[in-house]
Amino acid sequence: MNILIVEDEELAQKKLQKTLLSVDPSAKVVGITDSIQSTVDWLQSNNPVDLILMDIELADGQSFEIFNLVEVKAPVIFTTSYDEFALKAFKVNSVDYLLKPIQVEDLQVALTKYKKLSAAKAGDISIEALVKQLQQQLQPKEYRKRFLVKHAQKLVSVDVDEIAYFYSDGRLNFFKTSDNKKYVVDYTMDELEDMLDAEKFFRISRSFYVAIEAIDKIDDYFGNRLILQLKPAVDKEALVSREKVSDFKKWMGK
Repeated sequence: MNILIVEDEELAQKKLQKTLLSVDPSAKVVGITDSIQSTVDWLQSNNPVDLILMDIELADGQSFEIFNLVEVKAPVIFTTSYDEFALKAFKVNSVDYLLKPIQVEDLQVALTKYKKLSAAKAGDISIEALVKQLQQQLQPKEYRKRFLVKHAQKLVSVDVDEIAYFYSDGRLNFFKTSDNKKYVVDYTMDELEDMLDAEKFFRISRSFYVAIEAIDKIDDYFGNRLILQLKPAVDKEALVSREKVSDFKKWMGK
């Protein structure tokens, strides 16, 4: 199996070669490139390889540009430092990806997948649609920066950075600012989920969204739940539902 490695960090190149040979001693690295242009030149000047291991972020841009400049005939396994959550939809496709630092067992799974696809003559499948999908996954998402709300017979614009939490009383949805001002917001909790940056806000239950800066204290609560003390104080219990506890702890630990 002839392999081309596209990677712009020398240490990563060496580590990937070592890991590759430990997984499949028959694998032969026939080329290493470190940029978009050098990869295009290599692909135009050499016979097609069986497989390409390609880093997404190269020194001169994202490696997706390679597919716009030259026909890539071999299957590609992308390597990336991007968060797995952003790429989970890509995992099911015929082109795989590996998260850095690359683990032996992950590379083993990817190569096994490649061999199965190769045996099924999947190498002729165009990967243009898959590359476009991955590009869309990696595009920075635009989140809501402010909310326009009614207050004292007038409209007020409130920056998201000023909001401590959103919550519902079963009839209306509200948010409180860090200086303890309360406003009605004209969106459902589900709609807010697409508007708020998941790095800053977490939906602890069906009726609560909290900003990480608003969490003053976390305590255990019966039923394998957690209860939060928020700042400013809220007039209802801020409970992390049982099914959210594990993800909440991971979020808090980022």
